[in-house]
Amino acid sequence: MPRLIVPLLTSAGLLGGFGVARATGVRWAGGAVLGGVGAAVFTVVLRRGGAARATAVTLAYLGAFGGSHPLAKRLGAWPSVVAVAAATAVPAALLAER
Repeated sequence: MPRLIVPLLTSAGLLGGFGVARATGVRWAGGAVLGGVGAAVFTVVLRRGGAARATAVTLAYLGAFGGSHPLAKRLGAWPSVVAVAAATAVPAALLAER
């Protein structure tokens, strides 16, 4: 179970951040969720795998957020966020621990 925490966090942050922004209509609230979970991801991976791995996972997480925007033009908003959340879980699982 401990190996699943980081991929679950990255997925929850992306899905939850978008969900909050969509449900409330307040984009910064979704960004706050995204940022808070991103900080937690960095902290967890830093403890388990070191600074380089924490940076790599966090960059993948932020890259997925950025990549979801152009992808949404092709797939739609929710399918795009689901796709990038799933895609981010893979590097998160592989890089989270030494």
